[in-house]
Amino acid sequence: MQRNGLMAQLVAGSLILASPLAAAGPGSHPAAATASRPVYGTFGFDTAGMDRTVAPGDDFGRFASGTYIRNLAIPADRADSGMFALLRDLSQKQTRDIVEAQARLKGAKAGSEARKVGDFYATFMDEAAIEAKGLAPLKPTLDAIQAIDDRARLATYFGEATRQGMRMPLGLRIGQDMKDPGIMSVSVGQGGLGLPDRDYYLDTKNPKFEGIRVKYVAHIATMLRLAGFGDAEARARGIFGLEAKIAATHWTRVQQRQREKLYNPTPAAELETAYPGVGWASLLAAAGVQDQKVIIVSNPSAVAGEGRLMATEPLETWKDYLAFHALEGAAQCLPKAFVEEAFAFHGKVLAGQPEDQPRWKRGVDMTSRVLGEAVGKLYVAKYFPPEAKRQMDVLVRNVIQAMDQRLADLAWMDPATKAEARAKLARFTPKIGYPDTWRDYSTLEIRRGDALGNLRRAAEFQYQRQLDKIGKPIDRSEWNMTPMTVNAYANPAWNEIVFPAAILQAPFFDPKADPAVNYGGIGVVIGHEISHHFDDQGRKYDKDGKLSDWWTPEDVKRFTALTDKVVRQYAAYEPLPGTHVNGELTLGENMADLAGINVAFDAYHASLQGKPAKVLGGFTGDQRFFLGFAQVWRSKYRDEALLNRVTTDPHTPGFLRPNVARNLDAWYQAFGVKEGQKLYLAPPDRLKVW
Repeated sequence: MQRNGLMAQLVAGSLILASPLAAAGPGSHPAAATASRPVYGTFGFDTAGMDRTVAPGDDFGRFASGTYIRNLAIPADRADSGMFALLRDLSQKQTRDIVEAQARLKGAKAGSEARKVGDFYATFMDEAAIEAKGLAPLKPTLDAIQAIDDRARLATYFGEATRQGMRMPLGLRIGQDMKDPGIMSVSVGQGGLGLPDRDYYLDTKNPKFEGIRVKYVAHIATMLRLAGFGDAEARARGIFGLEAKIAATHWTRVQQRQREKLYNPTPAAELETAYPGVGWASLLAAAGVQDQKVIIVSNPSAVAGEGRLMATEPLETWKDYLAFHALEGAAQCLPKAFVEEAFAFHGKVLAGQPEDQPRWKRGVDMTSRVLGEAVGKLYVAKYFPPEAKRQMDVLVRNVIQAMDQRLADLAWMDPATKAEARAKLARFTPKIGYPDTWRDYSTLEIRRGDALGNLRRAAEFQYQRQLDKIGKPIDRSEWNMTPMTVNAYANPAWNEIVFPAAILQAPFFDPKADPAVNYGGIGVVIGHEISHHFDDQGRKYDKDGKLSDWWTPEDVKRFTALTDKVVRQYAAYEPLPGTHVNGELTLGENMADLAGINVAFDAYHASLQGKPAKVLGGFTGDQRFFLGFAQVWRSKYRDEALLNRVTTDPHTPGFLRPNVARNLDAWYQAFGVKEGQKLYLAPPDRLKVW
């Protein structure tokens, strides 16, 4: 489910597992591994979930997981299900135990992290108190919006609301400078849409978008009506019309991927001339960045277009827009009618989800986003065994070595560029499990009984934390995910790969599983994240994390010829009738899957040290590697959620991701795939980049 505004910054997301040795079926997480056996099956893979009536060469995903997927029911409070979703369910339940224990603590010291965690969660869960307060907690915000009486005050409000984490047409961000990675800079770019993407407003070919647009206008009107606004339908049409004009200025998601085009430094004194209509002095002062000499403009044409709208659209329409988005952003901390209406649109319409998640799940997610590392300390102590970290260190080292060998053997890359690429890899920093230094929450004020105030102060705390970094050395020990997050990421600016504790569980990683399955699971994830530093955008950062052009023109030309083939292969996939994967939008992630499976396969074979792998359960080592990879991507989506994903997500839908194996010669040998089968590719057509 997607949530808007402030909530979008403070909520989180979704895994699937089944084992013939556990009393768990599709949609539930099996029992943990015993001291002597893995979580799944006898060697780490759920053979009962296979569909052996399907030939691997016709549909490898169904061969590996068809029975499991056929029996999988998406829970009513989910838009999708799968391995990620189930692991996230497990993490959510584990985190619930932690935060509820803090909420029950008696005598926790005022201002302590335990008290803050407990008070934040308990306050969010106190629906009766929230109901009794009605709209009163939001009244100061709505009054401030109604008090806007000229364009200068509108710009000031944009800056003030930015500090509170509210959705604004111009998104202001404080982060590491892409071309001077030793400093923090301020950037401004496009924003302000209530629907997931510009296509939801502008695409007139897909009838599903038209239906969503109609329902969105009705949703806007209902939210305004609940808040006591008169003439709600007319106001809603005006708000939608404004958002449609904003959407028309936006860059596409494919355009947004081009990192170098997002870096347009502009002297602050020249902003009003270059991008008139905004009221820059007022906006920047209210946002606390008035002393910045240079602002990085991320989407020049969009910023210019939104400036024109700020100057020309009726002030009353802007005020209606701001009031609606204030309601949207605060909905989870407002009375039940607002919560239900927000879900009716964002959950049911946009994601096809029949039921909202129980409040405890939303409370756990919000607490984790606001006080993530405070909760993370407790999570790691309880759920992350030291042995997992030790084994991961070995896996990461082996996969990095495999990637280095691949770089050394590249035929298409210039020798000088190749040397720089290997030097970049040698500087990698892997982060595993949890931060070495935990975040300090001492200045974050949490008040028991003030749900919306806690949310706003959390957003202000985070904004101020970024603001305070300006002019100071970059702290590269920081993490951008909490330990409870089932995910991983690459950060080219810091030359790092990061694996939170929660993803280091079966089916991704199981200390008791066969190594082939672990290399096919977490090994591919490691390779995936490493390769992001060398994909079509990550390659634009040098070994120091600086956005720079360090490849030769011939390297770029040869590389682009290869990536064009990746775009074409993935664009042929049709996850929904009439809707294809956007090969350009998903290029970086597809490249990472392709590189990840190759380097993890190499690392697995290197780990055998020349010895043959045993046959387990009737499967060779290579077969177990590919099956372990496919198991990770067991997934099922509601159509509405899948449309959203294909439109906005840079990842190919999970059930299609096992298909990347069709590009490895070893896969054909492992499963006897022959010409004429649906996934068969002639050797010249198999993608080989790294």
